[in-house]
Amino acid sequence: MTALTLSTAAASGLRADAIVVGVAKGAASKSGVLVVAPGAEAVDKAYDGKLAAVLETLGASGGEGEVTKLPAPSGFKAPVVLAVGLGPVPEKDESYDAEALRRAAGAAARTLAGAKKAAFALPVGDPGDAGAIAEGALLGAYSFDAYKESAQEGKKNGKAPLGEIALLGAKPRDKAYKAAVERALAVTEELNRARDLVNTPPNDLTPEAFAAVASAAAKEHGIKVQVLDEKALAKGGYGGILGVGAGSEAPPRLVKLSYTSSKADKHLAFVGKGITYDSGGISLKPAGHNETMKCDMAGAAAVFAAVVASARLGLDVNVTGWLALAENMPSGSATRPGDVLRMYSGKTVEVLNTDAEGRLVLADAIAKASEETPDAIVDVATLTGAMMLALGNRTFGIMANDDAFRTSIHEVAEEVGEPSWPMPLPADLRKGMDSATADIANMGERMGGGLVAGLFLQEFVGEGITWAHLDIAGPAFNEAGPSGYTPKGGTGSAVRTLVRLAERTAAGDLG
Repeated sequence: MTALTLSTAAASGLRADAIVVGVAKGAASKSGVLVVAPGAEAVDKAYDGKLAAVLETLGASGGEGEVTKLPAPSGFKAPVVLAVGLGPVPEKDESYDAEALRRAAGAAARTLAGAKKAAFALPVGDPGDAGAIAEGALLGAYSFDAYKESAQEGKKNGKAPLGEIALLGAKPRDKAYKAAVERALAVTEELNRARDLVNTPPNDLTPEAFAAVASAAAKEHGIKVQVLDEKALAKGGYGGILGVGAGSEAPPRLVKLSYTSSKADKHLAFVGKGITYDSGGISLKPAGHNETMKCDMAGAAAVFAAVVASARLGLDVNVTGWLALAENMPSGSATRPGDVLRMYSGKTVEVLNTDAEGRLVLADAIAKASEETPDAIVDVATLTGAMMLALGNRTFGIMANDDAFRTSIHEVAEEVGEPSWPMPLPADLRKGMDSATADIANMGERMGGGLVAGLFLQEFVGEGITWAHLDIAGPAFNEAGPSGYTPKGGTGSAVRTLVRLAERTAAGDLG
């Protein structure tokens, strides 16, 4: 992974391949439309105060994520200045938004693939700014090239990822600045590990292989781990997980990761959907809808990363992660539409569509997690195409059985830069899942399908337990081009939201 250091060196004297500065869109009433952001004063001075004018001549506007390169001024040891857009200049007495800093740093790091070292002279007003820049740069430098020939030489599409980031303007000896950067390192390393898992081909990432990765990381970071194989699942009565995995030669797994703190008085349970490949089962997906279904375990990857990050940060909260892992394939042994499964909770489910499988594995894991009566359960899943139709490809939906908790998660997600939106759980949609054969069917009304899925999951939450459901079907896998710190492919959606939720819970901010 790209290295990161805090530096007090002057921009002119630092040996690097590039100096990164920020520029922004000024107000129309000002003489120019481009404004050089704080942090770049020394660079601007070396251009005789005309850096903005030079960049305007080159076509720069200061738009978010826009990157412009130009030769460094005389006397600088770095040969290139890279100006990255921060968007509009903040209102008077306001600082640059943390998300603007993340995205700018990410765009710069991505552009500098192939460089050994870059100095980032972006606006740093406090430790939070330093953390945001570090986070964005480390996420932007990410690449997944393990299956490419160039990867043998550590290269990204022919270029090695940016080797080192020197963050200027921060205070290396200040505890708050050091803590902000150390937090960014822990969170981004685990988030990038989640991206790796999402991007790994399904022939290599079976449920058993995923469980092995989780087990190894857990042991490394002092997290207790328990893996239930197909025999243990059968003995325990996990009909949902077993039913989904019945058609595959790769048997399912349920992984429990337990991070505990001696100072904790709160307990969070995170539950992740881990369908390592989703063909739709007997209800086979049509051509064009299954090529990216290796990403259907992104919820489990997010939960795994969040538990490990919480352990690395030493948070004073107990966090349990449940990874419900299965491969959904069609075969002679696969679950059929019309079959009835007896779930771990004892409820029976009539399977009307085997492509509505995520809710089945989650239901078992949620019921199991409820036995420990945590203060809250949050499940994360690439659950429904309906949520993508409702909210698009960049925003995840939040449903909950407690309005205040749903609002808190929305606030947390917005704080860390993950677009989300609160969604309802209309009681009238529950009737559509009534079954003449079983306690409930796994399908209901087509309209509002994302909400129906949430209502199904709510049936398996233990009585009196606060619960929320994050449907990350849209933002979990980016099929478009990269932007900011978001790469093409697996994004690591919801990791930062879960970690921040754990931090706020540890601090007593969530009651």
